[in-house]
Amino acid sequence: MNALRKRLPFSGYSDAYALPSIIRCETNLYVAQFAFMKLLPAKYIIEQALARGTLTCGMKVLETSSGTFALGLAVVCRERGFQLEIFTDPVMDKGLNNRLNSLGAKVSIIAEKAKQGGYQRSRLDALDARMRQLGKACFWPRQYETPDNPAAYKLFADQISGMLDADVTLVGSVGSGGSTCGTIERLRQKAPRARLIGVDTFNSVIFGQEDGERKLRGLGNSLVPKNVKHELYDEVHLISAPLAFAATRTLHERQAVFAGPTSGASYIVGRWRARQFPEETVVVICPDEGHRYVEAAYDHEWLKQNGYLSESGLLDAPATENHPSVALPPWNRYLWKRKSREAILNVLEQV
Repeated sequence: MNALRKRLPFSGYSDAYALPSIIRCETNLYVAQFAFMKLLPAKYIIEQALARGTLTCGMKVLETSSGTFALGLAVVCRERGFQLEIFTDPVMDKGLNNRLNSLGAKVSIIAEKAKQGGYQRSRLDALDARMRQLGKACFWPRQYETPDNPAAYKLFADQISGMLDADVTLVGSVGSGGSTCGTIERLRQKAPRARLIGVDTFNSVIFGQEDGERKLRGLGNSLVPKNVKHELYDEVHLISAPLAFAATRTLHERQAVFAGPTSGASYIVGRWRARQFPEETVVVICPDEGHRYVEAAYDHEWLKQNGYLSESGLLDAPATENHPSVALPPWNRYLWKRKSREAILNVLEQV
């Protein structure tokens, strides 16, 4: 296993961990492992806001997040001296909550789920109420819609093209859309044929499924983020929680890459792609390390108690459906072919 590392000069934690390690797993398969990826857009969004004057000394930073974007903001706000308020839901794990509190962030847990849009909607409503209360004394990074989110990944794309080449197959989970869309847009400036495979989970509306309960965190959504540019995706894969957990452990056992379940979900897709197309260079985005998941994805008893050991072993290939809305667990693949979401949904209506 050959690890290739390239870091920028740094003066603080957010600089030191902005870019990932590029690790070669197989002949044409690489994983890009971040310490926690959302630090990169959090840092970039705050820096751009400071440069534009939309964020100034004394203002509070408000955001809705149940994952590591909140942690990224907490790190950057602590370094820059800004107060941070996070609106989240009961799914946020205790360890992350503790880290946010330790970094000085105020965490508000929204317990009531909206009938339409789920927790994402109710969190946004709570944030909106707080913004109206504070008036001009606050700044909202808007990770799901600000173009600064995808723009932040230019550094990552340049790291890939500098080490491997721009003509790669990029595989990554889709939540806000920033990492996959921002990276591929930059890569395609040099290599228009570079390929993008999005990894989502079942019961996520992003690629046309009905909204429902999701067991995987860090990907999927009850709302369609503006930063998801559907026309950029060549393929979309949907992965179940049990399969993602199994793949996460396999990635650690075989490659010594200690990562979370969103990384596992992308890894199984990337491994399949690399073996199906040996002429391609496949790069899998691993958004964070596995420390938060030691008592979950890496705990056999927890997996057993929660019913996540029902699928035997790691699947070798996905099923392929005629439309993503009818895809069923544990693993389905759809040829998106760089079309809009509306075009894909219209196909179903015409059938």
